[in-house]
Parts: sequence; C-alpha cells; structure tokens
Amino acid sequence: MSAPEPIRPASRAPIPIDARAAEHLRYIRETMQSAGEFTAVPGWGGIAMGVTALAAAVFASRQHTPERWLSIWLIEAFVAVAIAAPAAATKAHRANAKLLSGPGRKFLLSFAPPILVGGLLTFALSRAGLHALLPGVWLLLYGTAIVTGGAFSVRAVPIMGLCLILLGSAALFVPLAMGDLFMAMGFGFVQIGFGIWIVQRHGG
Repeated sequence: MSAPEPIRPASRAPIPIDARAAEHLRYIRETMQSAGEFTAVPGWGGIAMGVTALAAAVFASRQHTPERWLSIWLIEAFVAVAIAAPAAATKAHRANAKLLSGPGRKFLLSFAPPILVGGLLTFALSRAGLHALLPGVWLLLYGTAIVTGGAFSVRAVPIMGLCLILLGSAALFVPLAMGDLFMAMGFGFVQIGFGIWIVQRHGG
C-alpha cells in the first residue's frame, strides 16, 4: 500500500496583468500627487478678496475709534475666509484634486500656524491699546503664511507672500491712520494683482 500523497493547498488564481498594472498606475498617480504642487490657490477668489479688502480699507479709515476700526477689519477677515474656502474647494474639484490631502494638506498645515499666531497677537495688541501695530503684524503674518504655504504651490504664491512681508515691515513704523493705506495696498492691490496672474497662468 503506497503512502498517501501530501495534501497540497489549492493554488491561488493568478492576478490578471491588467489588474496589477492598474494598481501600479494608481500608486504612481497618488505618489506624484502627494509630491506635486498645490494648484488650487483660487485666482478669482483672490481678486474678490482684494476687492472686499479695498472696501474695508475705505470704511475703516472713516472710523473714529480704534475699536470700530478693528471691528471693520475683523468682519473683512471673516468675509475673506468665506470667499477663499469655497473658491479653493471649487478649483480643486475642477482639477480632480483633494484639498485636504497631498500638497493641499501640506499647504494648509504650513499656512495655518502664522494665521493662528496673528489671531492671538490681535487679541493681545488690541487689549493693550496698540492698534497702530496691527496693520504691520497682519501683513507680516499673512505674508509669512503665504510664503510657507506657497512652498507647496505655484511660484506666484510665495512671491506674493514676500511682497506682503515687505509692506508689513514698513507698516510697523507708520501711524494707525496710514495703516489702512498699507492694508489696501497689501490685502487689496497685491492680492488682486497676483489673483489676475494666477487666473491667467494657473487656470482660475
């Protein structure tokens, strides 16, 4: 009587070549996306933000108390966020990109800390009555956020941030009455100018 043959496990069905190729392509595409540029910076949104900033500068310059002046600019900050967030999401959707992963996530993580610091300094400086420093601080920190986030974006973005930093540096040494002029230049004209650049060269 012959010895029984060892039981062999059932062989697995080979993976089709086209399935493996699709998996490799998906991996390559995700790797390239995670290492690429964040191109969902909204040009049209930047233009709209610049226009509202110009309007805010006009209204703020007519206020007679620092508290009312600050209220105008805080309202403008919320308006800017309300413009930028859906504009960036719309552009990312058109480009079939994810806003909260890959380069978009890196952009946001680099952009957020200077903005949070700006919020804390706004509270501290306004409480101390140092409103004249706020235009310079805002321009400097927003410019810093744009530069750090722009490291993962198109070239126009960090250049815009550097322009804002230069304006903010000068704005630290002017009286509050001139601060609105510097903010109109930075949050208004610089934002509009680079918004137009992004619209023309990077798809809206």
